[in-house]
Amino acid sequence: MAKKRKWKRGLLILFLLLVGIYIWQFQLVNYGLMQLRGQLKVVNGAVPLEAYLKDSTVSLENREKARLVLEIRDYAFKELGINYSENYTKIFDQKDDPLMWVVTACDPYGFRPRRWKFPIIGSFPYKGFFSREKAAGEARRIRDEEGLDVGLRTAGGWSTLGWFKDPVLSNMLKRSDGDLASLLIHELTHGTLFVKDSVTFNENLASFIGDRGAIMFMEAKYGELADEVVKYKNELVEEERFKLYVLAAASRLDSLYKEIVDQPQMEKKAAKDSLIADIRRKYTRLEFSSDRYAGYFEKYQPNNTFFMSFLRYNSQVEVFEKELMDRSQGDLKHFLEYLKRTYPSL
Repeated sequence: MAKKRKWKRGLLILFLLLVGIYIWQFQLVNYGLMQLRGQLKVVNGAVPLEAYLKDSTVSLENREKARLVLEIRDYAFKELGINYSENYTKIFDQKDDPLMWVVTACDPYGFRPRRWKFPIIGSFPYKGFFSREKAAGEARRIRDEEGLDVGLRTAGGWSTLGWFKDPVLSNMLKRSDGDLASLLIHELTHGTLFVKDSVTFNENLASFIGDRGAIMFMEAKYGELADEVVKYKNELVEEERFKLYVLAAASRLDSLYKEIVDQPQMEKKAAKDSLIADIRRKYTRLEFSSDRYAGYFEKYQPNNTFFMSFLRYNSQVEVFEKELMDRSQGDLKHFLEYLKRTYPSL
């Protein structure tokens, strides 16, 4: 009887502890459960790429892209030093609908991102949702209650850092060969090296490895002078011009925010609006052959979250480029192995 009472008392204590944690972290627990349901829906709804390739109802173009996914994976593991995983061996049909939305927030007069804290994995300057309604609600709440600039965008892909076997999302197959390679290698890099509470380092590294690795893959598959490779490199040149303009614009804004830090709110807003208007106006002088960048700021009114995202993903690329040459003489696999030895990863 005594043992039975102790056992019951132990269960009661555990139950009360769990209830206490739930009440204490009500929003975090609910968010975690919501994300778990969304992730499990994707994981359980994904089918093996081998089955997808044999499905006669799938278009020939999509089956060719699915084969390319397997080639990119194999290349990343063998030639780039990416840690092996079962990621991207399945595919989830999202039926052309967005699957995940990402909320970001930032100080309206400084590039200081809002951060969301999560157990074990640390803090992040963004928060993902499988529901657009939930994401939009979070963005409105932060804007109205905290007075921050907010951003809401869809996610083309993401990494669960080994918690799940991440599938290919069907909309990924719409990308060009090089763009698909860059995205997959980017996400596989996260699963290889992800430093806690260092999102800017992680995203810049993944962008750098993704773009570099994609060029190497394309050259290995098609040949350095192949039309596919030349076209992809030209796309990257246009993308780089766009990124450099946005990063320079972010630098101008950063300088302005430091100058107006003690000014009244109305004057700050006027100065910020004036500079962003000038950034949009001068952008029209640039010439792009791609519709992706031509007239970009005519369609889009940026706030600080937009510029923060470019800093988060692209501000340290030149640093990695220099370190790649200095430490590894341009050998990307050697460089990634060095980084894996140097930095603790989740």
